[in-house]
Amino acid sequence: AWLADRIQAGDPVPVYVHPNPAFRPPPPDRGLIMVGPGTGIAPFRAFLQDQQSTRATGPNWLFFGDQHEHSDFLYRDEILVWSREGFLGRLDLAWSRDQAEKTHVQHRMLEHANDLWRWLEDGASVCVCGDASRMAKDVDAALHEVIRIAGGRTPDQAADYVQALISQRRYCRDVY
Repeated sequence: AWLADRIQAGDPVPVYVHPNPAFRPPPPDRGLIMVGPGTGIAPFRAFLQDQQSTRATGPNWLFFGDQHEHSDFLYRDEILVWSREGFLGRLDLAWSRDQAEKTHVQHRMLEHANDLWRWLEDGASVCVCGDASRMAKDVDAALHEVIRIAGGRTPDQAADYVQALISQRRYCRDVY
């Protein structure tokens, strides 16, 4: 509403760029797990376009969701083509308001904990983009839980595993 209703044509629009050089796709032969609900999908669309143009061979898995599938499935056509063609090897969707019980991307992560664990053990990177106040915290907690449950780790060992992912630049976040 701010750009559409509150400024006049020709008014300056302040823009603040916060670079995040660590937020990038992994090497082209490595797996990529992307968690980007809502507008958090935007960089992953670019990641996938880049990987497609460079013929990256690593598998791709996208967790995406929003409130309603019919109105909030951003880039639906492109994502479904990637999925159908196999370039996007895994696609898990979560629509929080399309059923009685809310379902979010972190719920989908937990539903697929064993597969997610295998991807991590095979060297995949995890990238998260979107809301910092709730989603990023919930996804981080789900990642710890995946490692704890599927990896058979204690909570402290799961925290160490996540810290190792961060150190190896295999867990990156761009949250706002």
